[in-house]
Amino acid sequence: MFKFFKSVGHEMKKVTWPTAKQNRRDTTTVIVTSVLFALFLGALDWAFSTLTQMTF
Repeated sequence: MFKFFKSVGHEMKKVTWPTAKQNRRDTTTVIVTSVLFALFLGALDWAFSTLTQMTF
């Protein structure tokens, strides 16, 4: 068990962690993309509901 944790510690020292600037950029990208997809899917939902409720 001790060997495992020692190995984990050794591997964690090799990790290149993102900077705060990179984290902000990536988080902003995810949020903006999520909002755009939500708006797009909401518009599609509205359009299809309107079309299905129309009487011909």
